[in-house]
Amino acid sequence: MKNIIKSLLLVSALTLPMAGFAADGDSLGTKVEDSVITAKVKTAFAKDKAVSATDIKVETDSNGLVQLSGMVKSKAEADKAVKLAKNVKGVTGVKDDIVVAQ
Repeated sequence: MKNIIKSLLLVSALTLPMAGFAADGDSLGTKVEDSVITAKVKTAFAKDKAVSATDIKVETDSNGLVQLSGMVKSKAEADKAVKLAKNVKGVTGVKDDIVVAQ
């Protein structure tokens, strides 16, 4: 009996953070999917030598809209980042807030 209670408490303790994570209106599945899209965009940046993966911030909303921000060295780098993001499966659109250094 004690083992059952311990198990239930452990399961509750492990699932509580997930419930809080999804409490802002999006389901846990949506949050995971958004994270996967963000990771795929960052991976595309890391694989491309023309784009600095560390200088561009990537955020994905629950509709698959990716927002890019940060500072890059050239307009060509910013354009390439937008193009790479648009080509990632699951991305519905890209909001380009990247600033080109002067």
